[in-house]
Amino acid sequence: MPEEQSTDNSVTRRGAMADRFKSWALPTAAAVLAVGFGVASISSGLADRNRNTSAADQNQATDQSLPVCEVADRGSLVPSSGALFGVNLDLAAKPLAQYATELGHKPAVSVSFVDFPYTDQDRTNLQQAAAQIRNDGQMMLLTLEPKNGLSAVTPDAIAGLVKDLASINGQGVPVIVRFGHEMNGFWFPWAQQPVEYRAAFTAVADAVHAGAPGSAMMWAPSYAGGYAYPGRLNDAQPGTPDFAALDTNHDGVLTIADDPYAPYYPGDAAVDWVGLSLFHWGATYPWGANAVPEANKFADQLTGNYNGTNGDERLLPDFYGEYAVNHNKPLAIPGTAALYNPAAGGPAEAEIKRAWWEQVFGARAHAQFPQLKMINWFEWDKDEAEAKGRIDWTVTSTPGIRDAFTAALPDWLQYGSGTGCRPAGP
Repeated sequence: MPEEQSTDNSVTRRGAMADRFKSWALPTAAAVLAVGFGVASISSGLADRNRNTSAADQNQATDQSLPVCEVADRGSLVPSSGALFGVNLDLAAKPLAQYATELGHKPAVSVSFVDFPYTDQDRTNLQQAAAQIRNDGQMMLLTLEPKNGLSAVTPDAIAGLVKDLASINGQGVPVIVRFGHEMNGFWFPWAQQPVEYRAAFTAVADAVHAGAPGSAMMWAPSYAGGYAYPGRLNDAQPGTPDFAALDTNHDGVLTIADDPYAPYYPGDAAVDWVGLSLFHWGATYPWGANAVPEANKFADQLTGNYNGTNGDERLLPDFYGEYAVNHNKPLAIPGTAALYNPAAGGPAEAEIKRAWWEQVFGARAHAQFPQLKMINWFEWDKDEAEAKGRIDWTVTSTPGIRDAFTAALPDWLQYGSGTGCRPAGP
């Protein structure tokens, strides 16, 4: 990612990176997608694309021969060895069951997004998502987006969330709640507000820990190349408590020399998991040209040692060392993939994607990062504004690439098995 010498480029790329997550929309009339920085109204990334629970799902939910679902303790969600394999999936193109069949494994983690506070329709979508995961996955990574601002995260909204999480847990589906992700960027309404953010995260975490024992909390900032985006949307203003908190070297200005993560950390008691999304967007700005990832790029960015075609980013902290090791937290890569532009020419799709997945899932990464406990592939083929066209991030769409990818998945990954249980209650 471009560094300080090219702030405009890095900021534009951050918007594009954020847009990947914010552009999920339910393939139904109820889904609404807004356009621009810090926008997108996503009811649930895992609601059934036909908005109907299949007869098979209904039969499993009512089959009295199945055991009643048990609520897993949040501590048991962290694998003792290896890492959970998960997916950010475009369900308009491919339902979870089809993806699992093509991959040859049910994903252990399925990613879902929802505005927070959310509507009654969102609540219904989440329940449908839980039913699908119960059959074809294992756990939900639920990303809460407080797009009306952190002040909207009220006690009533939190209480409703906890009640719903407890219900989903009771259906045999654990949930990891990723609250207000990428808070250290500038493109979200909750961005660059560390004081308010820490308070809101802690309030949600305290309630979840007390009322939904099958749910855990994830703190997940954005990879901080190009930080601190001065003069951009939602940036903190001098003289405010937020600016003072962000000015970690106390020189009166916000730059990449300030710590881009620590001001937002809510504390060990509130955080169960830490996360950092890492994508290969190419070699140089403007993004959209195909390029094979540099050797060790994934590891170097995760540890603050990257100095390559994206820029010199060695002023960034060692995220893995600080939060996974020093704070002793399981680390998630909530989303990862490698850019392939079908219209751009250059290196072949298989070469680009193989070079990236060999880093992410390689034996070296496994040995270097024992606290890496979750890796979610971004399985989308979509238009990217930053690349001015279609980008294919997928690894299961093309049979040859899918076969190579599945063959390369190491035996230390853990997958879902479906719970094979029926929800408690009538």
